[in-house]
Amino acid sequence: MYPELLIPLLTALGLALAALALVAVRQPVSRRLAFRQVARRRTEAALVIGGSVLGTAIVIGALVVGDTLNFSVRQEAYRTLGPVDERVVAPPGPTGDAVTRRLAALADDPDVDGVLDARTAQASAVSGAAGRRTAEPRVLAWQLDFGEASRFGSAGGDSGLGGPDPEPGRVVVNEPLARSLGVSAGDPVTLYLFGAPRTYRVERVVPEEGLAGVGLGGRLNRDVFLAPGALDAAARAAGTEPRPVTFVSNRGGVEGGEDLTGRVSADIRRALGPLAGQTAVETPKHTVLRDARQAGDSLGALFLMIGSFSIIAGALLLVNIFVMLGEERKSQMGMVRAVGMKRSRLVGSFTLEGAAYAVLSALPGVAIGVAVGWGVSVVAAKIFEGWAIGGSSIRIAFAVTPTSILNGLAMGLLIAFAAILATSVRISRFNIIAAIRDLPATPGREPRRRLLVVSTVLAVLCALAAVPAVARSRPDMTYLLPALALAFAAPALLRVLPRHTVTTLVAGAVLAWTLLAPVVRPRIFDTPSMSVYVIQGALAAFSAVVLVSDNQRTLLRPLRRVLERPTESGLAARLAVAYPLAKRFRTGATLVMYTLIMFVLVLLTEISGILRTGVDGVVADATAGYSLRLDYNAQVAGDRLAADLRDGPSAARISAVTPLLNATGRATDPGRRGTQPLDAAVVGVPDGAISGITFRERLPGLGDDAAVWRALAADPRYVVLDGFFGSTGGPAGDYYDPGDTLTLTDPRTGRAERKVIAGVLSNGMVFYPGTGASSTTYPVVLSERATRDLFGAQAQNASALVRTSPGTSPDALAARLQGQQLASSLVATPIESDIRRQFDSSTAFFRLMEGFLALGLGVGITGLGVVMVRAVRERRRTIGILRALGFRSRSVQRSFLWESSFIALEGIVLGSFLGVLTTWLMYRNSAAFEGLEGGFPVEWAGIGGLAVATFAASLLATIGPARRAAAIRPALAVRVTE
Repeated sequence: MYPELLIPLLTALGLALAALALVAVRQPVSRRLAFRQVARRRTEAALVIGGSVLGTAIVIGALVVGDTLNFSVRQEAYRTLGPVDERVVAPPGPTGDAVTRRLAALADDPDVDGVLDARTAQASAVSGAAGRRTAEPRVLAWQLDFGEASRFGSAGGDSGLGGPDPEPGRVVVNEPLARSLGVSAGDPVTLYLFGAPRTYRVERVVPEEGLAGVGLGGRLNRDVFLAPGALDAAARAAGTEPRPVTFVSNRGGVEGGEDLTGRVSADIRRALGPLAGQTAVETPKHTVLRDARQAGDSLGALFLMIGSFSIIAGALLLVNIFVMLGEERKSQMGMVRAVGMKRSRLVGSFTLEGAAYAVLSALPGVAIGVAVGWGVSVVAAKIFEGWAIGGSSIRIAFAVTPTSILNGLAMGLLIAFAAILATSVRISRFNIIAAIRDLPATPGREPRRRLLVVSTVLAVLCALAAVPAVARSRPDMTYLLPALALAFAAPALLRVLPRHTVTTLVAGAVLAWTLLAPVVRPRIFDTPSMSVYVIQGALAAFSAVVLVSDNQRTLLRPLRRVLERPTESGLAARLAVAYPLAKRFRTGATLVMYTLIMFVLVLLTEISGILRTGVDGVVADATAGYSLRLDYNAQVAGDRLAADLRDGPSAARISAVTPLLNATGRATDPGRRGTQPLDAAVVGVPDGAISGITFRERLPGLGDDAAVWRALAADPRYVVLDGFFGSTGGPAGDYYDPGDTLTLTDPRTGRAERKVIAGVLSNGMVFYPGTGASSTTYPVVLSERATRDLFGAQAQNASALVRTSPGTSPDALAARLQGQQLASSLVATPIESDIRRQFDSSTAFFRLMEGFLALGLGVGITGLGVVMVRAVRERRRTIGILRALGFRSRSVQRSFLWESSFIALEGIVLGSFLGVLTTWLMYRNSAAFEGLEGGFPVEWAGIGGLAVATFAASLLATIGPARRAAAIRPALAVRVTE
């Protein structure tokens, strides 16, 4: 993923490593100090490396997930297209024959590797193999020359289809159709061609690759290839003709030819001349590869966003460790500075030590990251099956590219180097005498004049820039600029207010703005970018932790009686809270780790709960009482299918049938997110037939949902969209409103009309094609009259909505109708079952993200373990004195366990509270939750399970350090220092 970042990241990493190498060579004393510390403290070094490993692994895991999805979608080009770059679909009859003759001239085009003529028809198939009758309603029957097919494409390439033509009475089937029917070579199969059954014998089964998996836009194509002339003969017997299709292969390989798509498409249109208006010139290769890039980038960015919270936690772990190292070595640093060591060399020593930890964690981080990416891919494969339409889910195939490995490695190391360098510079600033005497730092009340001037100027600039950013609801800047303005104003406030008051006011104001920004500017979430969620979560966690850390004593007042008890337990409790109160920075850094991860885990848990409770409302909004969506072969069924259903053998089970007009169109994006036209599944609804499907937004003046449908029927300018029109991943957002316009085009004739959005559907799932169209094909709903006016003969009744009679099972009726209307290739989709299945898959996807984020929880728990290990070493002498005064070892152990429990519990509670509150505010104000009307649930069981698991893991991480503290011998601890 992100090949454009490879060179900049590697350049930055090379410069960083070169600078470190230069420091190591030119500062031998700093180098020896750094590497000696790494070798001396092996346990602590192992913990630091463990935390760094997880940070690198999370980055690489997210990038590998993007690689996998990108590769998986690109494989569709190999399976269903192979050398096919352009596809020209002509109308049957003399026009189609003329198109074929005109396109033959493309064989001499230097940009073209081959031109292949074929004929196709939609069919259905039945097999009685193994004594079991199996039907497949969606089959594409093809007639083409196998010899020409084998030579199609670049020289030496594999077209995917070769060998001899099938003999008369025999057919070649591809693997998807063979699996669906359970047939193999030699088995009989009955094909319904143009509504009439014909029996053939399978000559051979070919792999689904290239031309053997070709289709007319679906992800999964069940193909059957007939003998020369067989399809024409079946069409003549039915009084019709098959549809001519011409495949064009551009110069280059399967993916390389895509670069010539624009030029060759223009050549095709020139060759067609006046027939171009009656012909569809499609560029499926370009569409598939575009979808692959969008899908890979979208999912990779999503997991990188989720992982970024863990990355922040990993960086805080390094910062916390080095702050503790600085405190532990304060006397040593004071002495080396007193004898003449420059501060820059002290910074170099710490930076080299941290760089050593980061480099040692690199290779394990790569290995674990690849393993994490593989695990996510395995689970994602099952989830994508649940999102499938017509069995056409993306087939997940694990893949990893060197680019992602190098990008992840470079990002992980650079983040670690930056955190270490910043911390090293900070801890190297100290008073030498105070450091030698081990006195606590005493910061001055007022900031220096230069800092005051610079920070005040920055505060004013940020405040001025925040005004237009907030007014325009710019997502990132709406959060960042006001928060930065408040932070930069702190030095000026310190001139007039106490430090505690300033910290409380600034942190409280940042937290309040972070939580209330979605209320004030709800459109800030109308963006596919994930950065806004990272900024929101980070600001909420940091400001809340600062606020809590600065007011710990106030928060602990209710526990005063417990803490002041004159017992050994009371003393252990006082010790448990004394050090967190005294070491606010290290406590705060650990709290931020816990708060960040728990915040996002709880947020994902709550979103899953909202989906579960809202599914009933979504079903009601989407179906309006309809139970089934039917998709069928318009060429065979024509306009008579609705009448057949009303009067046929299943009439008693059907209470209403609403036929829909269907056409293929192209539309501009009303949200203006891009300039490329979007694939549109145009749906024409009969006047007055649909009035119960609801809208989340309506054109002003249309008082209710029925008024929108009446306006649609009365005015051909109006169209209806759903909230996902033009979406390519990420939150749906709210990019267009009723009253906005789009241009709808018939790609066959080039005729275009400007349309006005009359309403945005609460849920438009019933209007999506039910036969496995591209994931970037979006429905546009018009009236029947408007559809026929724009699309003419292309608009055909190819789908319908069905209401079942009371007591009828939609699933049972779907199977029954598919059997009765097999000749019409009818596919019946139970709407409610389909919606619930997709919601279940969405919930499972959130669970997958929670599992991915759990790695970040490991970083936080590791951080707590490191803090406690260091605390044992730091308090060795204090523990020895307490033990010498009669403090029992059991109480020492108890105080350490209570201390870690205090920190973990505070982080868990804070993160959980912020997660629930933030999700509630998003639910009330974000367009992404519109249509989910089941109410806001608090997932007590899920949150409680997360809290208990996190708390238990935290205790396990500190049992070891607590036992070591309890085992310290008083005499040795008092007399000997390490």
